[in-house]
Amino acid sequence: MAAGKDFNATDYIQHHLTFLTKPVGEGGFWALNVDSVATAVVLGILGLGVLWWIVRGATAGVPNRRQAFVEIAFEFVDKQVKGVFHHGDRNRFVAPAALTVFVWVLLMNAMDFLPVDIMGWVLANVFHAHEFRLVPTADVNTTFALALSVWFLMIWFSIASKGLGGWIHELFCAPFGSNPLLWPANLLFNLIEYVSKPLSHALRLFGNMYAGEIIFLLLWLLAATGIFGAVLAAILGLGWAIFHILIVVLQAYIFMMLTIVYISMAHEHH
Repeated sequence: MAAGKDFNATDYIQHHLTFLTKPVGEGGFWALNVDSVATAVVLGILGLGVLWWIVRGATAGVPNRRQAFVEIAFEFVDKQVKGVFHHGDRNRFVAPAALTVFVWVLLMNAMDFLPVDIMGWVLANVFHAHEFRLVPTADVNTTFALALSVWFLMIWFSIASKGLGGWIHELFCAPFGSNPLLWPANLLFNLIEYVSKPLSHALRLFGNMYAGEIIFLLLWLLAATGIFGAVLAAILGLGWAIFHILIVVLQAYIFMMLTIVYISMAHEHH
């Protein structure tokens, strides 16, 4: 990217923050961010495919580096689930779900490391996609879809473990007591809790990844100011990329842990 008379920083940022959006139906109320969905699906298939390929070639003897890496990841996730979930066989659903969430979110977060201008040129000239964002988790629609999926799982497990009547009873009778005068307060308290969980779950991931994307764009803008700006942007960009590795992994870990915690809480009786 080079500075020029026609270069506009605002247009540059807006261009890279514009989704490839397609309306759904007539009226324009519903729309689909094709780039977020396509990237998320491709990464999901890629992640599952790589894990399947490594596990398929696993041996009982001395593992190779690929197998050892996957075994470490399995053991790490299983240890986290074991420390939180104490309501049955964790290997039946919770541990596999946690591993899936961690790997998928990690891969989507890691797309932030791709050079935005180089990838923009490739997408525009090879795939003729002039508006395409490569970080699905920097799209609040993606993070809310993930968070709501966990939220529905939480409600399903809560009803499965307590029964529909028990779940409704808990909504109206916990935590302040079963006196009918306390039912409105209990229901309000529980509704706030149910609403806040997907909100915090989704916005935490989105906020961190969106902020990281903005900082990378600002650094590339600095590179457009001249030779000194380019050198400074390269140094700062390298430092931010190294720090961003921690953010990418940490946010995937937090999203996974909250998934485990919410499902575990759904099994608890009050």
